Amino acid sequence: MSDTPLTLRALNRATLARQMLLEREKTSVLDAVEQLLALQAQQAKPPFIGLWSRVAGFGRDSLNVLLHRKEVVRATLMRGTLHLASAKDYRHLRASFTPLLEASVASVLRERAKGLDVAPLVKDARAFFDEAPRTFEALRDHLVARYPRNDERAMGFAVRMFLPLIQVPTETAWGYPGTTDFAVAESWLGASLRAEADLPTLVRRYLAAFGPATVADAQTWSGLNGLKATFESLRPSLRTFRGEKGRELFDVPEAQRPDEDTPAPPRFLPEFDSLVLGHEDRARLVDEAYRPRLITKNLRVPATFLVDGFIAGTWTVERKRSVAALVVEPFAPIKKKKKDRDALVKEGEALLRFLEPDARTFEVRGH
Repeated sequence: MSDTPLTLRALNRATLARQMLLEREKTSVLDAVEQLLALQAQQAKPPFIGLWSRVAGFGRDSLNVLLHRKEVVRATLMRGTLHLASAKDYRHLRASFTPLLEASVASVLRERAKGLDVAPLVKDARAFFDEAPRTFEALRDHLVARYPRNDERAMGFAVRMFLPLIQVPTETAWGYPGTTDFAVAESWLGASLRAEADLPTLVRRYLAAFGPATVADAQTWSGLNGLKATFESLRPSLRTFRGEKGRELFDVPEAQRPDEDTPAPPRFLPEFDSLVLGHEDRARLVDEAYRPRLITKNLRVPATFLVDGFIAGTWTVERKRSVAALVVEPFAPIKKKKKDRDALVKEGEALLRFLEPDARTFEVRGH
């Protein structure tokens, strides 16, 4: 029976505990990536910042090593967007997103998708990337030479959605240059991918990382529709709660649910952080009045910071010669004690030293 109540603050603290944001955890980087299930990676740098805020003693080399060992990969997964995931999770869960990815070709391309014969495109692309890792620009040139009447961008998008591909890391500071090479997943990893979807595992892993959560939350995070049946099949093995709005929340029984008065230190989250994109109802993280500020006009998700566990504003970094400045833009005046403001500044200065290690002066402005 779904009668166990959860206050908004209790829901907030439970989610932050799963996300390793109540305290930096002493864990391996690989274990952290798997606990989080995947880190949004539309850009190369944000996953490094996300892990720095969550893992004790994190350094960028510790993630780069895993990328080059092929233990962590950058590939298309949830919502059809780029994520960092462990190679093990990618191999097991990629098939769960196959219907979403393949359906997006028609929904995104619309008229441009008509007349595309995807099967030979994917076959040609697989052979092309198996010869050597290459960029998508090179692939499009290759496909245009073979299919001159087709839309080159449409062909490239269809291949990206139908063919499991891994982005190849380089020796750049943040793992990937602006234009990256791609390789066929099975060839790059030297192992096959699971052929069938495993939605029960996906849902349980989601709840362990983002729960307690509703069916709509899981669908928003994953981009998958129709997960209600999976939740119902798992109901006997899950715990259920009621949020303050009366919505039914599901959770794995063994997950952390700390007391709502558990202290939550200030934390800085990168652009596109998975926590910000992990729920349909984001009240557990941000006041509804400020939610529109989490998506910019050009559909970017800005970097944010947490005060007392809730998103309190956005931040950017400015660099002028030897001075690195973290510019904090609160949604509203931060009405906290001096020690809390000091803690935010201290955390910001530490972030600057991580992001701009060659700077000589570090400043936090706007707090």
